[in-house]
Amino acid sequence: MTQQNRFLQRLDKGIVLGAEGYLFELERRGYLKAGAYVPEVVLEYPNAVRELHREFLRAGSEVIVAFTYYGHRAKMRAIGREGDLERLNKDAVHLAKDVAAEGDALVAGNVCNTWEYDPARHDETAAIVRPMFEEQVRWAKEIGVDFIIAETFNHLGEALIALDVIKQAGLPAMVTFAAKNEESYDNHPWAEACHILEDNGAEVVGLNCSRGPATMLPLLEGIRKSVKCYLAAQPVPYRTTADAPYFQVLKDEAGNRAFPVALDPFVLTRFQMANFARDAAEIGVNYIGICCGGAPHHVRAMAEGLGRTVPASQYSPDLSMHPVLGATTATEAKVARHIKDFSK
Repeated sequence: MTQQNRFLQRLDKGIVLGAEGYLFELERRGYLKAGAYVPEVVLEYPNAVRELHREFLRAGSEVIVAFTYYGHRAKMRAIGREGDLERLNKDAVHLAKDVAAEGDALVAGNVCNTWEYDPARHDETAAIVRPMFEEQVRWAKEIGVDFIIAETFNHLGEALIALDVIKQAGLPAMVTFAAKNEESYDNHPWAEACHILEDNGAEVVGLNCSRGPATMLPLLEGIRKSVKCYLAAQPVPYRTTADAPYFQVLKDEAGNRAFPVALDPFVLTRFQMANFARDAAEIGVNYIGICCGGAPHHVRAMAEGLGRTVPASQYSPDLSMHPVLGATTATEAKVARHIKDFSK
């Protein structure tokens, strides 16, 4: 079995469960700066990255993603660390490989939108973004990955450049869009954009980030009808609505923008994310995961929603053991009145 096709063989066998959201989770833990969102933590606190990888693995993720999201040249230059670019990318893949080896997980390299691409200046900006993709993919391949995730694209044009780079490297490609509006910024409906990616050799296409389950699922249904290849879905675990279809436009009760560091009131429960996993499976999604805001308890619930028992299931909730909420008729009389009031 060659390294390149392990991912595709896993997909052939059934749904692959993934987990992302490293930027938000490590920012919450105090290892990464909101705003810049550059994964310096790989260099400064590698054990924090290793531990989050391990928590996602225990929760049921079958893929450990190298934390190189926003680890591209433009972002590293913006924070004055362009000289650390290669070390960050290679160290991130090493961390992912080390933890993946603790289980039976695949390793994914990772590239993303660069904020440098402009469809009105396609040739000029393609010449800027292509080398950034090329070096990240090259380093990931050198260390050893099973496939590359290229994600959060707003433009089909930029996604096609990333896809071409990945295919030139001889690796399977999973390419996903961050669907804010009903079509890409370069005017392609999402089903059409995914179909074009498929025609250009992408093994997996779909959506990630931006939308929560409620507003992503309808788009996924359309994409599923449009493509024959594997379909991926990794929503954010936030309560998006028809009026606010993506989490960047969610507002709090005072009308203030909640994105990116005041989203707490909109977080979905583990049970809602488990429901999403089941709904996605029902419409034919092959790669199911979670993105910004996701945490291990969400992933464990999603795994269990798919009928799986994972290492972290050892500690899944059992409220029958709670001294009040789990009280049976036989034990209820023994629970003091002041304790009973706890559950009212």
